[in-house]
Amino acid sequence: MPDKNEIRKPKLLDEVRRILRFKHYSLRTEEAYIDWIRRFILFHGKRHPREMGAEEVRGFLTHLATERHVAASTQNQALSAILFLYEQVLEQDPGWIEGVERAKKPLRLPVVLTQEEARVVLAAVPEGYRLMAELLYGSGLRLMECLRLRVKDLDFGYLQITVRDGKGQKDRVTMLPVSLVPALRGHLERVRELHRQDLADGFGRVWLPDALERKYPHAPMEWGWQWVFPAERISTDPRTGAERRHHMHEKNLQNAVKAATRAAGLAKPASPHSFRHSFATHLLEAGYDIRTVQELLGHKDVSTTMIYTHVLNRPGLAVRSPLD
Repeated sequence: MPDKNEIRKPKLLDEVRRILRFKHYSLRTEEAYIDWIRRFILFHGKRHPREMGAEEVRGFLTHLATERHVAASTQNQALSAILFLYEQVLEQDPGWIEGVERAKKPLRLPVVLTQEEARVVLAAVPEGYRLMAELLYGSGLRLMECLRLRVKDLDFGYLQITVRDGKGQKDRVTMLPVSLVPALRGHLERVRELHRQDLADGFGRVWLPDALERKYPHAPMEWGWQWVFPAERISTDPRTGAERRHHMHEKNLQNAVKAATRAAGLAKPASPHSFRHSFATHLLEAGYDIRTVQELLGHKDVSTTMIYTHVLNRPGLAVRSPLD
């Protein structure tokens, strides 16, 4: 039986981190999983996970729900982290793990802006963030999909955007709004000048996924691989210690949209993701086929896209109220 003080040594969490990186999990997921595993262990008095099982997992999840009042999605993320620990790191028989139920997410309608509301909010977004917000609404991108765009993902000839490694590690193609072409071209010229300056200063190497940097050693400096929306400053990669310019942080855009929503006087709790919801709803309102919208959004199942039919101005079979 492992010593109860073993958790004080970094070995277990280091092994978790090593396997997460081996399986190409994102840095965001790595940080979240490490945090939840640490919380789970501390909650049970620093007992080693090998000494615990389904009962302790249920106890921790119950604590999150009843004492911490976390959302079902947060509770499920904690469970995913703990299951990763037992299945992938400790290599335990998943028999008892399968008996741990995931919390059911309540079905909630998305926050959707009308076309007029979307225009008002976009106009209120500060100029440095407006182009990103317009892409969220005009192309139906998720927040991180927008921030992780590379120059080569924009196809001005076919007016399309290739989303690489989206949710579920899937690629897809969505539309590039014609109205944004001039602004995007001008923006890329400024980004290219910034990249030239970075190269002159001894930087200019962008992060590449998996082993691409070893396979193509010059690719990190090539223009096509650069971020469309780079950060203002050079930063240090927490994994490798390399100094380079990453893409813009999501908090910046989130705060800009939040401030714009307040400035527009909207009572709706709109966020960057509301633009994606509005993109889908407005396409359906315009009469586009739901399968087409499903493909543009990258939904695995059309039932996920169906939720937008509940927020249309004329839901269902265009039923009109008797009062109207």
